[in-house]
Amino acid sequence: MQPGVRACVPTAAVLGLFCRGCLNRAQNMPGCRFSTLPRQMSRWNSRETCSSPPPQENPRVLITGGLGQLGVGLAQLLRKHYGTENVILSDIKKPPPHVFNSGPFVYADVLDYKHLRELIVNNQVTWLVHYSALLSAVGEANVALARKINITGLHNVLDLALENCLRLFVPSTIGAFGPSSPRDPAPDLCVQRPRTIYGVSKVHGELMGEYLHHKYGLDFRCLRYPGVISVNTPPGGGTTDYAVQIFHDALSTGHHECYLRPDTRLPMMHIADCHRATVEFMQTPECQLSLRTYNIAAMSFTPEEVAQEIRKHLPHLKVTYNPDSVRQTIADSWPVRFDDTNARRDWGWAPAFGLEELVSDMLSSIRDKRTKQVLPSS
Repeated sequence: MQPGVRACVPTAAVLGLFCRGCLNRAQNMPGCRFSTLPRQMSRWNSRETCSSPPPQENPRVLITGGLGQLGVGLAQLLRKHYGTENVILSDIKKPPPHVFNSGPFVYADVLDYKHLRELIVNNQVTWLVHYSALLSAVGEANVALARKINITGLHNVLDLALENCLRLFVPSTIGAFGPSSPRDPAPDLCVQRPRTIYGVSKVHGELMGEYLHHKYGLDFRCLRYPGVISVNTPPGGGTTDYAVQIFHDALSTGHHECYLRPDTRLPMMHIADCHRATVEFMQTPECQLSLRTYNIAAMSFTPEEVAQEIRKHLPHLKVTYNPDSVRQTIADSWPVRFDDTNARRDWGWAPAFGLEELVSDMLSSIRDKRTKQVLPSS
Protein backbone atom coordinates (compact mmCIF):
# COMPACT_ATOMS: atom_id res chain seq x y z
CA MET A 1 0.00 0.00 0.00
CA GLN A 2 1.28 3.45 -0.86
CA PRO A 3 2.14 5.80 2.01
CA GLY A 4 -0.78 7.97 3.13
CA VAL A 5 -3.39 5.84 1.35
CA ARG A 6 -6.00 3.82 3.22
CA ALA A 7 -7.62 0.69 1.85
CA CYS A 8 -11.24 1.18 0.88
CA VAL A 9 -12.72 -2.29 1.11
CA PRO A 10 -12.43 -2.89 4.87
CA THR A 11 -13.57 0.65 5.66
CA ALA A 12 -16.59 0.42 3.38
CA ALA A 13 -17.49 -3.00 4.69
CA VAL A 14 -17.37 -1.77 8.29
CA LEU A 15 -19.47 1.29 7.44
CA GLY A 16 -21.99 -0.87 5.62
CA LEU A 17 -22.38 1.74 2.92
CA PHE A 18 -22.36 -0.43 -0.18
CA CYS A 19 -24.29 -3.44 -1.38
CA ARG A 20 -22.37 -6.68 -1.61
CA GLY A 21 -22.34 -6.65 -5.39
CA CYS A 22 -20.50 -3.34 -5.37
CA LEU A 23 -17.59 -4.82 -3.43
CA ASN A 24 -16.97 -7.74 -5.77
CA ARG A 25 -14.29 -6.05 -7.86
CA ALA A 26 -12.93 -3.74 -5.19
CA GLN A 27 -10.23 -6.12 -3.98
CA ASN A 28 -8.18 -5.44 -7.08
CA MET A 29 -8.66 -1.66 -7.03
CA PRO A 30 -6.11 0.78 -5.55
CA GLY A 31 -6.84 2.35 -2.19
CA CYS A 32 -8.20 5.83 -1.68
CA ARG A 33 -9.37 8.34 0.90
CA PHE A 34 -12.83 8.90 2.32
CA SER A 35 -14.49 12.24 2.86
CA THR A 36 -15.72 13.06 6.34
CA LEU A 37 -19.01 14.52 5.11
CA PRO A 38 -21.83 12.18 6.24
CA ARG A 39 -23.69 11.95 2.94
CA GLN A 40 -20.54 11.91 0.86
CA MET A 41 -19.01 9.05 2.87
CA SER A 42 -19.81 6.94 -0.15
CA ARG A 43 -18.49 5.52 -3.36
CA TRP A 44 -17.73 9.04 -4.59
CA ASN A 45 -14.74 8.96 -2.27
CA SER A 46 -13.66 5.37 -2.75
CA ARG A 47 -12.35 3.41 -5.67
CA GLU A 48 -14.77 0.60 -5.16
CA THR A 49 -16.67 -0.34 -8.26
CA CYS A 50 -20.34 -1.05 -8.69
CA SER A 51 -21.16 -4.40 -10.22
CA SER A 52 -24.67 -5.56 -10.95
CA PRO A 53 -26.56 -7.39 -8.22
CA PRO A 54 -27.37 -11.06 -8.76
CA PRO A 55 -29.73 -11.50 -11.71
CA GLN A 56 -33.42 -11.45 -10.86
CA GLU A 57 -36.40 -12.66 -12.80
CA ASN A 58 -37.67 -9.11 -13.22
CA PRO A 59 -36.17 -5.69 -12.43
CA ARG A 60 -37.86 -3.38 -9.96
CA VAL A 61 -38.20 -0.02 -11.73
CA LEU A 62 -38.71 3.49 -10.31
CA ILE A 63 -39.54 6.30 -12.76
CA THR A 64 -39.07 9.89 -11.57
CA GLY A 65 -40.96 12.75 -13.20
CA GLY A 66 -43.47 10.17 -14.31
CA LEU A 67 -46.35 12.52 -15.17
CA GLY A 68 -44.48 14.33 -17.94
CA GLN A 69 -44.70 13.44 -21.61
CA LEU A 70 -42.84 10.15 -21.37
CA GLY A 71 -43.32 8.52 -17.97
CA VAL A 72 -46.82 7.05 -18.15
CA GLY A 73 -46.31 5.41 -21.55
CA LEU A 74 -42.94 3.98 -20.55
CA ALA A 75 -44.46 2.59 -17.36
CA GLN A 76 -47.19 0.88 -19.38
CA LEU A 77 -44.64 -0.75 -21.68
CA LEU A 78 -42.39 -1.84 -18.82
CA ARG A 79 -45.36 -3.31 -16.95
CA LYS A 80 -46.17 -5.44 -19.98
CA HIS A 81 -42.64 -6.83 -19.82
CA TYR A 82 -42.09 -7.12 -16.08
CA GLY A 83 -45.45 -7.00 -14.32
CA THR A 84 -47.53 -4.13 -12.97
CA GLU A 85 -46.23 -4.24 -9.40
CA ASN A 86 -42.59 -4.09 -10.53
CA VAL A 87 -42.84 -0.62 -12.10
CA ILE A 88 -43.38 2.36 -9.80
CA LEU A 89 -44.32 5.70 -11.29
CA SER A 90 -43.56 8.85 -9.27
CA ASP A 91 -43.96 12.61 -9.45
CA ILE A 92 -44.69 15.62 -7.23
CA LYS A 93 -48.13 16.14 -8.83
CA LYS A 94 -51.38 14.33 -8.19
CA PRO A 95 -51.95 11.73 -10.93
CA PRO A 96 -55.24 11.50 -12.82
CA PRO A 97 -57.42 8.57 -11.69
CA HIS A 98 -56.60 6.34 -14.68
CA VAL A 99 -52.87 6.65 -13.95
CA PHE A 100 -53.27 6.13 -10.21
CA ASN A 101 -55.38 3.04 -10.77
CA SER A 102 -53.14 1.52 -13.42
CA GLY A 103 -50.28 0.56 -11.12
CA PRO A 104 -48.03 1.69 -8.24
CA PHE A 105 -47.69 5.47 -7.90
CA VAL A 106 -45.79 7.35 -5.18
CA TYR A 107 -44.93 10.93 -4.39
CA ALA A 108 -41.24 11.60 -5.07
CA ASP A 109 -39.37 14.91 -5.15
CA VAL A 110 -35.94 14.45 -6.74
CA LEU A 111 -34.62 17.25 -4.52
CA ASP A 112 -35.49 15.23 -1.39
CA TYR A 113 -32.52 12.88 -1.14
CA LYS A 114 -33.61 11.10 2.02
CA HIS A 115 -37.08 10.32 0.73
CA LEU A 116 -35.71 9.05 -2.59
CA ARG A 117 -33.37 6.76 -0.69
CA GLU A 118 -36.27 5.41 1.35
CA LEU A 119 -38.26 4.68 -1.82
CA ILE A 120 -35.35 2.83 -3.40
CA VAL A 121 -34.56 0.79 -0.31
CA ASN A 122 -38.14 0.02 0.74
CA ASN A 123 -39.18 -1.01 -2.78
CA GLN A 124 -36.00 -2.93 -3.63
CA VAL A 125 -35.50 -0.85 -6.77
CA THR A 126 -32.94 -2.14 -9.28
CA TRP A 127 -33.60 0.12 -12.29
CA LEU A 128 -34.05 3.88 -12.02
CA VAL A 129 -35.41 5.96 -14.93
CA HIS A 130 -34.83 9.65 -14.25
CA TYR A 131 -37.29 11.76 -16.24
CA SER A 132 -37.55 14.76 -13.88
CA ALA A 133 -36.43 17.91 -15.70
CA LEU A 134 -37.50 21.36 -16.89
CA LEU A 135 -37.45 21.49 -20.70
CA SER A 136 -35.73 23.98 -22.96
CA ALA A 137 -38.08 26.96 -23.29
CA VAL A 138 -39.44 26.67 -19.73
CA GLY A 139 -35.91 26.38 -18.39
CA GLU A 140 -34.83 29.60 -20.08
CA ALA A 141 -37.71 31.37 -18.38
CA ASN A 142 -36.63 30.09 -14.94
CA VAL A 143 -32.93 29.30 -14.96
CA ALA A 144 -32.58 29.01 -11.17
CA LEU A 145 -35.33 26.41 -10.92
CA ALA A 146 -34.01 24.53 -13.96
CA ARG A 147 -30.54 24.42 -12.42
CA LYS A 148 -31.97 23.08 -9.17
CA ILE A 149 -34.14 20.36 -10.73
CA ASN A 150 -31.94 19.41 -13.68
CA ILE A 151 -28.58 19.40 -11.89
CA THR A 152 -29.13 19.07 -8.14
CA GLY A 153 -31.85 16.48 -8.73
CA LEU A 154 -29.53 14.60 -11.07
CA HIS A 155 -26.78 14.54 -8.44
CA ASN A 156 -29.19 13.00 -5.93
CA VAL A 157 -30.08 10.29 -8.42
CA LEU A 158 -26.44 9.59 -9.29
CA ASP A 159 -25.51 9.27 -5.62
CA LEU A 160 -28.35 6.86 -4.97
CA ALA A 161 -27.62 4.78 -8.04
CA LEU A 162 -24.05 4.38 -6.83
CA GLU A 163 -25.04 3.51 -3.28
CA ASN A 164 -27.57 0.93 -4.39
CA CYS A 165 -25.95 -0.50 -7.54
CA LEU A 166 -28.83 0.53 -9.78
CA ARG A 167 -29.06 0.45 -13.53
CA LEU A 168 -29.65 4.14 -14.18
CA PHE A 169 -31.24 5.65 -17.28
CA VAL A 170 -31.06 9.43 -17.75
CA PRO A 171 -32.37 10.77 -21.06
CA SER A 172 -30.50 13.44 -22.93
CA THR A 173 -31.72 15.50 -25.82
CA ILE A 174 -31.20 17.19 -29.15
CA GLY A 175 -30.69 20.26 -26.92
CA ALA A 176 -27.37 18.88 -25.70
CA PHE A 177 -25.80 20.19 -28.91
CA GLY A 178 -24.95 23.81 -29.68
CA PRO A 179 -24.20 26.12 -32.63
CA SER A 180 -20.61 24.87 -32.92
CA SER A 181 -21.72 21.21 -33.15
CA PRO A 182 -21.91 19.36 -36.47
CA ARG A 183 -25.55 19.74 -37.55
CA ASP A 184 -26.13 17.42 -40.49
CA PRO A 185 -25.73 14.89 -39.07
CA ALA A 186 -24.67 15.25 -35.45
CA PRO A 187 -22.56 12.23 -34.39
CA ASP A 188 -22.51 10.65 -30.94
CA LEU A 189 -19.15 12.18 -30.10
CA CYS A 190 -18.44 15.78 -31.07
CA VAL A 191 -18.20 19.33 -29.74
CA GLN A 192 -21.48 20.14 -27.98
CA ARG A 193 -21.45 23.54 -26.20
CA PRO A 194 -25.22 24.10 -25.80
CA ARG A 195 -26.57 27.57 -25.02
CA THR A 196 -29.59 26.73 -22.88
CA ILE A 197 -29.63 25.70 -19.22
CA TYR A 198 -31.54 22.60 -20.31
CA GLY A 199 -28.82 21.62 -22.77
CA VAL A 200 -26.01 22.46 -20.35
CA SER A 201 -27.61 20.34 -17.65
CA LYS A 202 -28.00 17.43 -20.07
CA VAL A 203 -24.35 17.55 -21.16
CA HIS A 204 -23.43 17.67 -17.49
CA GLY A 205 -25.54 14.56 -16.93
CA GLU A 206 -23.96 12.71 -19.86
CA LEU A 207 -20.45 13.44 -18.65
CA MET A 208 -21.12 12.73 -14.96
CA GLY A 209 -22.74 9.42 -15.84
CA GLU A 210 -19.87 8.38 -18.08
CA TYR A 211 -17.34 9.46 -15.47
CA LEU A 212 -19.02 7.40 -12.75
CA HIS A 213 -19.29 4.44 -15.09
CA HIS A 214 -15.60 4.47 -16.00
CA LYS A 215 -14.36 5.24 -12.46
CA TYR A 216 -16.77 3.21 -10.34
CA GLY A 217 -18.60 0.87 -12.69
CA LEU A 218 -22.01 2.58 -12.46
CA ASP A 219 -24.38 1.06 -15.03
CA PHE A 220 -25.29 4.44 -16.50
CA ARG A 221 -27.25 4.59 -19.76
CA CYS A 222 -28.35 7.60 -21.75
CA LEU A 223 -30.19 8.20 -25.03
CA ARG A 224 -30.32 11.56 -26.78
CA TYR A 225 -33.97 11.89 -27.69
CA PRO A 226 -35.05 13.94 -30.70
CA GLY A 227 -38.29 15.90 -30.52
CA VAL A 228 -40.86 13.39 -29.22
CA ILE A 229 -44.38 13.51 -30.67
CA SER A 230 -47.26 12.17 -28.59
CA VAL A 231 -51.04 12.45 -28.44
CA ASN A 232 -51.38 11.59 -24.76
CA THR A 233 -49.79 14.59 -23.07
CA PRO A 234 -50.01 18.31 -23.90
CA PRO A 235 -46.90 20.23 -24.96
CA GLY A 236 -44.64 20.82 -21.98
CA GLY A 237 -42.45 23.80 -22.86
CA GLY A 238 -40.07 22.26 -25.37
CA THR A 239 -38.84 23.87 -28.57
CA THR A 240 -40.23 21.04 -30.71
CA ASP A 241 -43.73 21.23 -29.18
CA TYR A 242 -45.20 22.76 -32.34
CA ALA A 243 -45.01 19.29 -33.88
CA VAL A 244 -47.57 18.11 -31.32
CA GLN A 245 -49.78 21.19 -31.26
CA ILE A 246 -50.18 21.34 -35.03
CA PHE A 247 -52.15 18.07 -35.03
CA HIS A 248 -54.57 19.28 -32.37
CA ASP A 249 -55.05 22.59 -34.16
CA ALA A 250 -55.55 20.86 -37.50
CA LEU A 251 -58.44 18.85 -36.07
CA SER A 252 -60.01 21.60 -33.95
CA THR A 253 -59.73 24.98 -35.71
CA GLY A 254 -57.98 24.11 -38.96
CA HIS A 255 -55.38 26.80 -38.24
CA HIS A 256 -51.97 26.58 -36.57
CA GLU A 257 -49.68 29.48 -35.76
CA CYS A 258 -46.12 28.17 -35.68
CA TYR A 259 -43.44 29.79 -33.52
CA LEU A 260 -40.64 28.54 -35.81
CA ARG A 261 -39.77 29.44 -39.40
CA PRO A 262 -41.27 27.10 -42.02
CA ASP A 263 -37.81 25.79 -43.02
CA THR A 264 -36.60 24.91 -39.50
CA ARG A 265 -35.53 21.27 -39.78
CA LEU A 266 -35.22 19.22 -36.58
CA PRO A 267 -35.00 15.50 -35.68
CA MET A 268 -38.31 14.02 -34.50
CA MET A 269 -39.65 10.69 -33.26
CA HIS A 270 -43.01 9.07 -32.52
CA ILE A 271 -43.39 8.41 -28.81
CA ALA A 272 -43.93 4.67 -29.40
CA ASP A 273 -40.48 4.46 -30.97
CA CYS A 274 -39.04 6.49 -28.09
CA HIS A 275 -40.49 4.13 -25.47
CA ARG A 276 -39.42 1.04 -27.38
CA ALA A 277 -35.88 2.36 -27.83
CA THR A 278 -35.63 3.06 -24.10
CA VAL A 279 -36.78 -0.41 -23.07
CA GLU A 280 -34.59 -2.18 -25.64
CA PHE A 281 -31.60 -0.11 -24.54
CA MET A 282 -32.19 -0.89 -20.87
CA GLN A 283 -32.49 -4.59 -21.69
CA THR A 284 -29.22 -4.70 -23.67
CA PRO A 285 -26.36 -6.54 -21.93
CA GLU A 286 -23.56 -4.17 -20.92
CA CYS A 287 -21.02 -6.09 -22.98
CA GLN A 288 -22.76 -4.93 -26.18
CA LEU A 289 -22.48 -1.23 -25.37
CA SER A 290 -19.52 0.64 -26.83
CA LEU A 291 -20.86 3.96 -25.49
CA ARG A 292 -22.89 5.11 -22.49
CA THR A 293 -24.70 7.86 -24.44
CA TYR A 294 -26.23 7.21 -27.86
CA ASN A 295 -28.12 9.25 -30.43
CA ILE A 296 -31.36 7.68 -31.65
CA ALA A 297 -33.07 8.89 -34.83
CA ALA A 298 -36.26 8.26 -36.76
CA MET A 299 -37.02 11.21 -39.08
CA SER A 300 -36.21 14.86 -39.61
CA PHE A 301 -38.69 17.42 -40.93
CA THR A 302 -39.62 21.11 -41.08
CA PRO A 303 -42.91 22.72 -40.02
CA GLU A 304 -43.85 23.13 -43.67
CA GLU A 305 -43.14 19.47 -44.45
CA VAL A 306 -45.31 18.17 -41.61
CA ALA A 307 -48.05 20.62 -42.61
CA GLN A 308 -47.95 19.32 -46.19
CA GLU A 309 -48.26 15.75 -44.94
CA ILE A 310 -51.22 16.68 -42.73
CA ARG A 311 -52.90 18.36 -45.72
CA LYS A 312 -53.02 14.96 -47.43
CA HIS A 313 -55.63 14.13 -44.77
CA LEU A 314 -56.97 17.64 -44.01
CA PRO A 315 -56.54 19.74 -47.17
CA HIS A 316 -57.84 22.97 -45.61
CA LEU A 317 -55.19 23.23 -42.87
CA LYS A 318 -53.80 26.76 -42.73
CA VAL A 319 -50.44 27.44 -41.10
CA THR A 320 -49.09 30.91 -40.35
CA TYR A 321 -45.61 31.61 -39.08
CA ASN A 322 -44.75 33.95 -36.24
CA PRO A 323 -41.24 32.98 -35.11
CA ASP A 324 -40.59 33.37 -31.40
CA SER A 325 -37.09 34.75 -30.92
CA VAL A 326 -36.24 32.51 -27.96
CA ARG A 327 -37.42 29.22 -29.46
CA GLN A 328 -36.13 30.04 -32.94
CA THR A 329 -32.68 30.83 -31.57
CA ILE A 330 -32.68 27.55 -29.67
CA ALA A 331 -33.79 25.57 -32.73
CA ASP A 332 -31.15 27.22 -34.92
CA SER A 333 -28.45 25.97 -32.54
CA TRP A 334 -29.58 22.34 -32.73
CA PRO A 335 -28.74 19.60 -35.24
CA VAL A 336 -31.02 19.03 -38.21
CA ARG A 337 -30.32 15.28 -38.16
CA PHE A 338 -28.91 12.69 -35.76
CA ASP A 339 -26.36 10.06 -36.74
CA ASP A 340 -27.48 6.95 -34.84
CA THR A 341 -25.14 4.45 -36.52
CA ASN A 342 -23.73 3.25 -33.21
CA ALA A 343 -27.14 2.53 -31.70
CA ARG A 344 -28.15 0.55 -34.77
CA ARG A 345 -24.92 -1.43 -34.71
CA ASP A 346 -24.53 -2.05 -30.97
CA TRP A 347 -28.07 -2.92 -29.88
CA GLY A 348 -30.12 -3.14 -33.05
CA TRP A 349 -32.04 0.12 -32.89
CA ALA A 350 -34.46 0.69 -35.79
CA PRO A 351 -37.49 3.05 -35.84
CA ALA A 352 -40.94 1.91 -36.93
CA PHE A 353 -42.43 5.34 -37.75
CA GLY A 354 -41.52 7.67 -40.59
CA LEU A 355 -43.27 10.98 -41.29
CA GLU A 356 -46.14 9.41 -43.22
CA GLU A 357 -46.84 6.82 -40.50
CA LEU A 358 -46.49 9.42 -37.75
CA VAL A 359 -49.01 11.83 -39.29
CA SER A 360 -51.55 9.10 -39.98
CA ASP A 361 -51.25 7.70 -36.45
CA MET A 362 -51.43 11.10 -34.72
CA LEU A 363 -54.56 12.19 -36.57
CA SER A 364 -56.25 8.84 -35.95
CA SER A 365 -55.29 8.81 -32.26
CA ILE A 366 -56.49 12.36 -31.64
CA ARG A 367 -59.80 11.62 -33.36
CA ASP A 368 -60.26 8.54 -31.21
CA LYS A 369 -59.41 10.45 -28.05
CA ARG A 370 -61.80 13.29 -28.93
CA THR A 371 -64.57 10.82 -29.67
CA LYS A 372 -64.13 9.18 -26.26
CA GLN A 373 -64.11 12.58 -24.58
CA VAL A 374 -67.06 13.77 -26.72
CA LEU A 375 -65.00 16.66 -28.08
CA PRO A 376 -65.53 18.17 -31.55
CA SER A 377 -63.28 17.20 -34.41
CA SER A 378 -63.41 17.81 -38.13
